[in-house]
Amino acid sequence: MIDTLPYLENSNFPILSRGKLEILQLNLGYLCNLSCLHCHVNAGPKRTELMTKQTIDQILAFAKKNAIKILDLTGGAPEMNPHFKYLVSEASQLGITVIDRCNLVILEEPEYKELADFLADHKVTIVASLPCYLEENVDKQRGNGTFQSSISALKRLNKLGYGQQNSDLKLDLVFNPQGATLPPAQDTLQQSYKEHLNDHYNIVFNRLYTIANMPIKRFGSTLISNGLFEDYMRLLMTNFNANTLENVMCINTISIDWQGYVYDCDFNQMLDLPLADKSVNIHITDVLDDTLESQKIATRQHCYGCTAGQGSSCSGALS
Repeated sequence: MIDTLPYLENSNFPILSRGKLEILQLNLGYLCNLSCLHCHVNAGPKRTELMTKQTIDQILAFAKKNAIKILDLTGGAPEMNPHFKYLVSEASQLGITVIDRCNLVILEEPEYKELADFLADHKVTIVASLPCYLEENVDKQRGNGTFQSSISALKRLNKLGYGQQNSDLKLDLVFNPQGATLPPAQDTLQQSYKEHLNDHYNIVFNRLYTIANMPIKRFGSTLISNGLFEDYMRLLMTNFNANTLENVMCINTISIDWQGYVYDCDFNQMLDLPLADKSVNIHITDVLDDTLESQKIATRQHCYGCTAGQGSSCSGALS
């Protein structure tokens, strides 16, 4: 089994403790319209795991009680959860900023054509995956036709005001390397993205996040199949950057799976590593009155994926 390989072993990764909790990252389910090669969730069209409305209400109660500032919605394609709009609407009424981690292609699916307008109406921040600005590379990683669908979706978002200067509708893009390499410098690549997308497609956006591929699940399996797992782990560990530690996402974020169980981060969730290295998984209802501040954070060798080079998290480079 992939999940019993070396990245689950204890390592000499520095000890981390959580600060003030500000962000809840929710995995609304593994159902997705795509099956990307770099996906650390193993999401796809045949997955059936989806967060229920009951669990969503429990999370909203926790968010309200603990003055959570941001709900970061991911998946799969989070928009495919049947309660997605309910969650966004309720969170907006609480004054919580909502981030939708969107694969863009979903916005071009016939049954989701009105979704872009809904996101704009609720001022949802869109963090959109576009692993390259070249069609061949994107289609290779995500499937034939996905690049052109992504471009169409971006143009529609721009027309709604997303990514435009002086607009409060934020549109950020996410880059993932094509293989077992570290991402290039974020600022430099962002400029290249902005110039290419503007010159060729008249598309604008706010920021580019560069995120390293994590050696777990689908990408981890690909590394192992190609005999590259040990080399990639060595690359991550030898490029460890201590300056990134105070900015890793687990310091102010917890990850909640589709069933309502709580983890230190999205990657630990995928590896089923319980919160704070506890002996059993903890449900959101068990921590309703607990801010989790100062608790130990469970770490393993895959954590070097967040601290290699310029660092990498759901908010891009860390240093």
